[in-house]
Amino acid sequence: MQERGDGTVTPRAKRVHRVVIIGTGFAGIGMAIALQKAGIRDFVLLERAAAIGGTWRDNRYPGCACDVPSHLYSFSFEPNPRWSRAYSPQEEIRLYLEACVDKHGLRDRIRFGQTIDHATWSDDEQTWTVSSEAGETFRGHLLVSGIGALSNPAYPSVPGLDRFRGKQFHSATWDHAYDLEGKRIGVIGTGASAIQFVPQIQPKASRLTLFQRTAPWIMPKPDRPYTEREKKLFSRIPGRRFFHRQAIYWRNELVGAMFSKAPRLMAVVAELGKWHIRRSIRNAALRRAVTPTYLPGCKRILLSNDYYPSLDRPNVEVVTDPIREVTATGVVLKSGRAIELDVLIHGTGFSVQSYLGKMKIHGKDGLELGAHWGKNAAAYRGTTIAGFPNLFTLLGPNTGLGHNSVVFMIEAQIRYVMSAIEHMKKDKLSSVEVLPAVLAAYNRRIGKELDSTVWASGCESWYLNDEGKNTTIYPGFTFTFRHETRTFHPGEYQLARRGVVFA
Repeated sequence: MQERGDGTVTPRAKRVHRVVIIGTGFAGIGMAIALQKAGIRDFVLLERAAAIGGTWRDNRYPGCACDVPSHLYSFSFEPNPRWSRAYSPQEEIRLYLEACVDKHGLRDRIRFGQTIDHATWSDDEQTWTVSSEAGETFRGHLLVSGIGALSNPAYPSVPGLDRFRGKQFHSATWDHAYDLEGKRIGVIGTGASAIQFVPQIQPKASRLTLFQRTAPWIMPKPDRPYTEREKKLFSRIPGRRFFHRQAIYWRNELVGAMFSKAPRLMAVVAELGKWHIRRSIRNAALRRAVTPTYLPGCKRILLSNDYYPSLDRPNVEVVTDPIREVTATGVVLKSGRAIELDVLIHGTGFSVQSYLGKMKIHGKDGLELGAHWGKNAAAYRGTTIAGFPNLFTLLGPNTGLGHNSVVFMIEAQIRYVMSAIEHMKKDKLSSVEVLPAVLAAYNRRIGKELDSTVWASGCESWYLNDEGKNTTIYPGFTFTFRHETRTFHPGEYQLARRGVVFA
């Protein structure tokens, strides 16, 4: 038996894996492939669901698709020459991840139905013990968290949600068995999910009421199907595929330069957004309602060609009056107006700031990570945390992007973890732990850089925590992050050689 940091006791797993990975989205799968390529085969992937895919397994709402171009939103080492469109739909991305798992023979290392509730570090044994709600326990020298930011749905904080007698669900838990035809539909939220599913369900609704707190900036989506000729050329001429990907990447980095280095230039982007509204919506009052009052990029810029036209329909109303409460039969606005509904759909995104969900991670001396972070999550290069040896977080604090592909960031972090592993093997180390001073200095630098970006221009967004601090976005170029994570520097870490070394 082993005692957790909270005093409770869990069964001890007999086998100690070299690496325990939590999650089977892009991060977890990419980490597993990198380990296997390095000849490290003693690892296990823990997945709470019954299938792999992460956010691309869970989000199956109508119209679900990626807003990063297909050839960039994929592993650089596992290109797909046959993407159907410039921007891939959800199911195609999920099948791509399934193909990666099968190609690299990872299925026998995945343990499904393992919702992790605790992970506990033993300083004496230099190992992590991970326990699941299913009652199983796993041990490992290294623990890699690949749970991702878009994994735990967030619901609106309005009174009375539990009183509603109609149907209600979140976009990430879409009920495909429920027939929306002829229903009075209420949608709360106007984020990335809502702008995709609203055009799909609008024709079915007898009445669709969209409750908008803050209008998003939406730009035209340059989406199109790839022709068979293009797919064949991508397959037969790898260089063509490579340069196509590079062109997408550097175009996005140029936009990123405006976000972080010259936010005032985003006023030009605002004019494009206003033009998109004018050409898509005829109703002048509706145009005013959906026109944002903040700089583009302060909140995530969205892409859609059909969202605005779907709002300018006789059966749709955009409501900007705040919701006072939800009742048994609908919604009451702050003005006192009551709106009757049959179904309420939450397009309110995810609890991005938590990073851990309900999982408790106890490090040295019983230190619990969620309590240690509080509202201000911080990690060195988004990956390692003082007080938590041999813990690596992929897509951790300040690794998110507003302009480019997070898969690029994941690959950079994976390379950093592999560099750490190589140092551990070479120097016969049992653990590595980033020095508190190194972590503090890094996050002071990140915070200072964020102060002059578009994300600090004055709007409320999910990039910011309750205290207004940006714990989500990386403020520089992605190639800068890749350079910073190229090599593990042992001088920045407390190194241990006791217990079982990572050999």
